[in-house]
Amino acid sequence: MNVTGKQHQPEPIERPASLPVPTSTKSGIALLFSEESSNTYDVCLRLTRDALTIQKLDVVCTSGSESQIFKDQVADQTGKLFVGDAVLQVNGINVEHSTHQEVVHLLRTAGDEVTITVRYLREVPSFLKLPLGSPGLDHSRVSSPLFDSGLHLNGNGSNTTPSPPSPSAEEPKYEKRWLDAVCLPLLMARVSRYKAGTDKSRSNCFEVLASDGAGTNILQFCTSAESTDWLQAISTNINDLTQENVKIINKFCSSDDQIVHMGWVCESPESRSTARPSALKFLALRGAYFYIFKSPPIGAADWGQAETTYNLYEVLFKVHKLWMSEDCWLQARLYLGLELSPEQQDVESLSFSILVGHGQSHTFRVELASELAVWERSFQKAVFLEVQRIRSKSYLCSSQGSVLSFTIDFTSGFSCSEGSSKSVLWRYKFSQLKGSSDDGKTRVKLLFKSADSNQIEMKELEFANLTAVLHCIHSFIAAKVASMDPLFVCSFPGNYNS
Repeated sequence: MNVTGKQHQPEPIERPASLPVPTSTKSGIALLFSEESSNTYDVCLRLTRDALTIQKLDVVCTSGSESQIFKDQVADQTGKLFVGDAVLQVNGINVEHSTHQEVVHLLRTAGDEVTITVRYLREVPSFLKLPLGSPGLDHSRVSSPLFDSGLHLNGNGSNTTPSPPSPSAEEPKYEKRWLDAVCLPLLMARVSRYKAGTDKSRSNCFEVLASDGAGTNILQFCTSAESTDWLQAISTNINDLTQENVKIINKFCSSDDQIVHMGWVCESPESRSTARPSALKFLALRGAYFYIFKSPPIGAADWGQAETTYNLYEVLFKVHKLWMSEDCWLQARLYLGLELSPEQQDVESLSFSILVGHGQSHTFRVELASELAVWERSFQKAVFLEVQRIRSKSYLCSSQGSVLSFTIDFTSGFSCSEGSSKSVLWRYKFSQLKGSSDDGKTRVKLLFKSADSNQIEMKELEFANLTAVLHCIHSFIAAKVASMDPLFVCSFPGNYNS
C-alpha cells in the first residue's frame, strides 16, 4: 500500500545486457566473371549473418564420353595429356580465343611435329559445353580439337587415318547443375567495386575478399540498384561482425585501450601523377592511437606490427566532398550516410584524408556513403575520448630566443610558461582565441582577446612540428564544443566535466 498517497511509480525496466542482432539474410542470382579464365557463370548467392555462399550453375555431361585418350597411341605414350586438358597453344600460337574448327584446322596443318601447350580444367571448357539442340553441332559424340584433328590418335596431321571407334556408343547427355559451392566467411572480409590497384570502378560489379585472401571473383548484376543492394547487405553484415568482434576484444582491455572502430579502406596515392597504385589498408582507432595495417590484427602481438601509428589528438579528419561540393543536398546525404546515385558516385565523394604532422597526409576511399559517415563519427568519438583521457598536452616552443612551454588544457585553455622556472607568462580561455595565422613551416601567430582591455593580443611562437600543434589545438577545441552537447556526451559511457 502507498501510505504517502502519491501515485505508485513503476520500476524502470532495465535494458538487457545484450540484444539479439538482426540477421541480414538474402538470396538471389548473379553472374560470376573469372578474370583468370575469362569465363562467366550463372551463380546462386546466399547471404547469411556470417558468410556468403556462392554456387555455380554449369553445364555438365551426365552420360556418354567427353574426350578419350586411347592406349598405346601417341597422346597416351607422352604421359602428359589427359582427358579434360584444354589446348592453349599450338606451335606457339595462342588459341585460347579460337573456335573449335580453327583449332582443328591448325592442328591438321601443323606438320609432322607439333608442340601443344595444354592446361587441365576441372570444369568443362567452353568448346566441350554442348547443350542439346545447339545448331551446327554433332551430338552423336562429344569432341575435342585433339580428337577431331586426328592428332589425339596418331600424332600426325593427316585426317586420312581412321579414328578408332569410341568404346561407348552411348549418346552424351547434358544438364545444368549447381556446382562448386564456395562459402566465404565475412568476419574481417572486404568488398570492392574497384579494379585492383586503380581508382576505376566496375559498372554494376564488385568482389568480396575474405580475410585470408580467398575471393569471389567478380560478381555482376543486371542493374546498379541491384548491385548496390547486394553491396550494402554484404557490407552491413561485415560491419556487424566487426563490431561484435570489437566488443569481445574491448571486454579484455582497459578503459584507456578500447577500440572505437576498425575496417578496410583503400589508400590512394597522394598525387594522381605518381605511379604508385592504390592499396588496401586496414585502419583502427584504438586508445590513444590511429593505426594503419596491411592486414587485420588477429592476435595481441599483431597490434605492434602496424605500418604506421599516429597520436589521435595530432591528426585531423577531412571529408573530401564536403570541401569541394556546393550541393547542400549531397553534403546532407553524405553526413547522414545515405547512398548516392551512380551519377553522384566518384572517387572523391567517398574519400577522406587524415592530415598528420609535418604537413603529411593519407587519403582513403570507402565503398559506401554509410561507411564514410561511420568513419567520421568514429574519429570524432575517438578524439573526444582521448582528449578527455589526457586532459592537457604541452609542447616545447620558442619566442624571441627564449625556450617556452606551450600548454593546451581542456579545463583552463591555453597557457605559456618559461621552460626553466615553469612560471606562467600568460593564460587565455578557449573562447578568447579569435584567430591565427602561420607560415606553413614553424611559426604561428595566435590572436587572443584580452578579458581586461577587450583588445586583441598577439602571441608569436615557433614549434618544431607546427602541424601537430595546430591539430592538437583543433582536437581540444572540438572536444570542448562537443562536451557542451548533451546528446553527444550521453552517447558515451561515464561522465565528463567541461
